[in-house]
Amino acid sequence: MIPATAPRQRGFTLIELMVTIAIIGILAAFAYPSYTAYMVRNQRSAAQTYLMELAQAQAQFLADTRGYASSVEDLAPVPDNVDSRYEITIDLEDGPPQSYIITATPKPGASQAGDVTLTINQAGTRTPGDKW
Repeated sequence: MIPATAPRQRGFTLIELMVTIAIIGILAAFAYPSYTAYMVRNQRSAAQTYLMELAQAQAQFLADTRGYASSVEDLAPVPDNVDSRYEITIDLEDGPPQSYIITATPKPGASQAGDVTLTINQAGTRTPGDKW
């Protein structure tokens, strides 16, 4: 005979635990891709901001020296969060008038590897336009 005051077992059943894990898995399946897309957009925004700073620095460099800078180091240091994800280059085009294109190319193996290449030129034209 079982005594009437037998202690109750406390805790979770295996089924309750498995349902909880399944719910967490489903939520994670939706949340992780959204989070990674957010991080890519965030880092792209940092690169765009830096490209705009370089374009402004090029305008000042032109006013000071009557020519455009050929390297990023002549204008402004590359922020660490941009440097680790993008390769920044400046291409000068000779001829009247002189022009430039500043390019931010995603580095292979970085979190931005599948992102688009960003450019800006002396006229302020940015590509791709839908990502700015």
